[in-house]
Amino acid sequence: MEMQEMLKKLRENNNLTQEQMAERLMVTRQAISRWENGETQPNTETLKLLSREFNVSINTLLGSPRQLICQCCGMPLNEDSIISREKDGSYNEDYCKWCYEEGEFAYKSKEGLLDYLVGNMPNPENLKDEERRSQFDSYLSQLKHWK
Repeated sequence: MEMQEMLKKLRENNNLTQEQMAERLMVTRQAISRWENGETQPNTETLKLLSREFNVSINTLLGSPRQLICQCCGMPLNEDSIISREKDGSYNEDYCKWCYEEGEFAYKSKEGLLDYLVGNMPNPENLKDEERRSQFDSYLSQLKHWK
């Protein structure tokens, strides 16, 4: 879904007129109309406000142009409900809610995460734990949090 469609859907799902949405975002009704017609787009600060006000990630507002991946464990972040939050409630689109929540990381070390992955991830190929640990480590080392 494109950004203009997402913004209109968000407004309609919240039973708001363009005027009401404009008041809530401190912009003009004409700005809302131009966004929904695809003539212009909200600026960065307005996107942040939209995200907070309507409890939706910026990536979703933009029409999900990029595949988000947790930069701690590598999990795809394909739903807003699994994206982490900061203490102020805003989204942190770099991490899943299991690795990072309210400004705190769940795994204090890569070793701790590796222990969890080896102990809990399926092993359909029946690989030895050392080999699995090495594969997980190789993948995790490419993620921002562990570089």
